[in-house]
Amino acid sequence: MKILTKLKKIKGDASFREFYRNKENKSILVISKKEKSKNLLIYDAINKILIKNKILAPNLLSENYINNYIEINDFGDQTLFQILKNNKNNKYLIFKKIIKILNKIQLIKDVKVKNFKNKLYKVREYNNKTLFDETKLFCDWYAPKKLSKFKSIKFKKKFRLEIKNLLSKLNYKNDTFVHRDFHVSNLMYHNKKIAVIDSQDALIGNRAYDLASLIDDVRLKTSNELKEKIFKFYIKSNKKIDLKKFKKDFEILSVLRNLKIIGIFMRLAVRDNKKKYLKLIPYAWELINHRIREQNEFNDLMLLLKNNFPKFIR
Repeated sequence: MKILTKLKKIKGDASFREFYRNKENKSILVISKKEKSKNLLIYDAINKILIKNKILAPNLLSENYINNYIEINDFGDQTLFQILKNNKNNKYLIFKKIIKILNKIQLIKDVKVKNFKNKLYKVREYNNKTLFDETKLFCDWYAPKKLSKFKSIKFKKKFRLEIKNLLSKLNYKNDTFVHRDFHVSNLMYHNKKIAVIDSQDALIGNRAYDLASLIDDVRLKTSNELKEKIFKFYIKSNKKIDLKKFKKDFEILSVLRNLKIIGIFMRLAVRDNKKKYLKLIPYAWELINHRIREQNEFNDLMLLLKNNFPKFIR
């Protein structure tokens, strides 16, 4: 693609996308040959929904779908991850601002939007089958690398039953707009405002999911005290929530999400040769450990993980 010779390639993410900065246009070129519909068409459709609901998200400037790219506006290089990493004193204040953005996202009622091909896109439901398939990535990619073939097959059967059991204990309905990868690396600081990126996986699901991905974020280490403060601030700003039921959902979804993440990071290393993600796996285990001790519902899963991965589950 000739146009790319004039542009600067910028750091990408775990997806099949590539990003190039056009300084002249103050724009970003998003290129995707694999999973093109999700990474270009759906990405723009979800951004349209966010923008309509007064949430700062990338606006489409031009599209060349035939040649596998779209052009969106540029929010710069400063993520909230970078700000929080370098800011020891005001972390809680920054997280309070993030929770206010999350509250706005969770008020979204639009589930249909026309994409740039003028076709209607409807945001799908984040049902238990999808959650199960995601968590299963742990036993599909991570377990076979750590256990013998015989042990892995045995583990897989028990693990699947445990996940189904935990999913059946969720209280909240799938009625909330879920970004699905809501963490500080996907939030940009632009013109003194917080912008939301990487939203192509959004679904309508459990309202505890995005909070779990924000608080128990594998990329950013935070103290248990700060995690608790952020959780309490969210509850305080959402008075209608049933604390006991919500906390149970939050902990279940946090554990399932981090098991999924371990599976995804192993897949990225094995399949895509992106080995840098392996160094994040030990902290994902720490986060699982922290939550798995919170509820009796986790007893069987904890025992199963302890018997097979004793190094990580204490």
